[in-house]
Amino acid sequence: MNIGVVLFPSKRIQDFANSYRKRYDSKYALITPHITMRERISVDDSELDTIVAALNKVAAQTKPVSLHIQGARSFHPTNNVLFLKVMPTDELEQLHRDLHAGDLTHTPKYDFLPHITIGQDLSDVELFDVLERLKMEDIRFQEDVTKMALLYELENGSWSVYETFRFTGQ
Repeated sequence: MNIGVVLFPSKRIQDFANSYRKRYDSKYALITPHITMRERISVDDSELDTIVAALNKVAAQTKPVSLHIQGARSFHPTNNVLFLKVMPTDELEQLHRDLHAGDLTHTPKYDFLPHITIGQDLSDVELFDVLERLKMEDIRFQEDVTKMALLYELENGSWSVYETFRFTGQ
């Protein structure tokens, strides 16, 4: 089973992201706009109880996390992925570290760069065209996220919530 851990932004941010995703994101129908905190890994069903317990522990030690979204960027030339830039904060960095330590120990495949994907599998021309238009917009959102979600991947490639974990730290 493939799993991952994400933060879901508010409906307002999701609606904004989806206004681009429905046209530019080949995975639009497979997952809701999100910030990946722990990338997809394959686990046995027997490991889920340990993972859920570890995620409960992390959530109990974590205060709501502030999100600051500012502008759009791309991963070009590595990947033709277009995203909303989530400004890195100490809170997000700490949560990312906590989600890769202890019973959740795992070395991430990529450096942590918080973002919300709004386009992927784009041609160079399309990527640069959309990115230039987005740079002319004043894209700014700020909010607190109060929970994270453990997702699992279905056979058709779509993702569903397995469980959510409310941040209750002080």
